[in-house]
Amino acid sequence: MINLKFKLNGEKVSVKTEAGVRLIDLLRNNFGLTGTKEGCGVGECGACTVLMNKKAVNSCLVLAGQLAGASIETIESLAEGEMLHPLQRNFLEHGAVQCGYCTPGMILSAYALLDENPSPDEEEIKEAIAGNLCRCTGYKQIMDSIKATADELNSKNK
Repeated sequence: MINLKFKLNGEKVSVKTEAGVRLIDLLRNNFGLTGTKEGCGVGECGACTVLMNKKAVNSCLVLAGQLAGASIETIESLAEGEMLHPLQRNFLEHGAVQCGYCTPGMILSAYALLDENPSPDEEEIKEAIAGNLCRCTGYKQIMDSIKATADELNSKNK
């Protein structure tokens, strides 16, 4: 057993667990954060994407022993109360959500992209979400949502 200390959605947390427990299991079972979904369990679908030190990672591939001192952000950290983050709102407004299973991971991959590159072109958006599979929506609405968010955030920062 190890006693882990890390930041989770901006709060310092501590948890006692085995070093080989996956981050997705810690989030869902120990912290009740069920927005992170498990799809494939082998890092191929992106449904479990979270931010680790501001980078998009597959939480099914991150072991608890890797978390010491890290900062983890889940989909639950984006909205402020009832106010959705612009990415969340744009996904809804542009029809980029159908079954919703891929949505948290897709949004966090897009969030990491926009944090690093506030004005991505179409190819950069495609590359950023390449590890996230969507079986329902199709990618046009997702791409439109990300581009609209980039435009919106850039116009507010001018």
